[in-house]
Amino acid sequence: MLNLHGYGASILEGTLLTLEVSMVSLLFAMTLGMIGALAKLSSYPPLKLIAQLYTTIIRGIPDLVLMLLIFFGGQVFINRAGAFIGYDQYIDINPFIAGILTIGFIFGAYMTETFRGAILAVSKGQIEAGHAYGMSKALVFRRVTLPQMVRHAIPGFGNNWLVLVKTTALVSIIGLDDMVRKAGLAAGATRKPFTFYLVVAINYLLITTVSIYILKYLERRYSVGVRRA
Repeated sequence: MLNLHGYGASILEGTLLTLEVSMVSLLFAMTLGMIGALAKLSSYPPLKLIAQLYTTIIRGIPDLVLMLLIFFGGQVFINRAGAFIGYDQYIDINPFIAGILTIGFIFGAYMTETFRGAILAVSKGQIEAGHAYGMSKALVFRRVTLPQMVRHAIPGFGNNWLVLVKTTALVSIIGLDDMVRKAGLAAGATRKPFTFYLVVAINYLLITTVSIYILKYLERRYSVGVRRA
């Protein structure tokens, strides 16, 4: 049994915060991903161009660099905007808000490609049949495309989620007290870095392992009635 020298509650608190950051970031990423996928598949060139630039730039820059750029760049932008409208006090961005927005923004690009591929995998014949029955585009998307794209999106979505969970470790560099930062503080106080970072590694492994089982269940659930080649 690992001796955490009284820091067990602190690590648990950081773990819960890590889960919170992960879940909220995922919701933001899914929203951006769906918007980006629909933009890429639209017939309006400016939307397609914006979505293409978004996914190309985000996927081409390391997550750590993006975290620093968005956090510190956003801080500068907000304060300059405040000064422009006459607000002369310094505005400090909440690390939690900054963390979830940054991670959500990054993984929104990956979700865009995942959702785009899932939508393209839906049979065009079924979509055309929906239109032939007099359904609007929105109704066809809600009743035909969306339920079927979920099945195709789950594998890519699962991979994105697992990477997103591990990426939350980066929020410690902007001052958020997640479990990595809590472990760092405990390691510095006790001079036992291996012990605390081992606990963090085990916690991440537990989260991802449970996630894998849930994702496998969802994949089976959405594949019911589907004939496999």
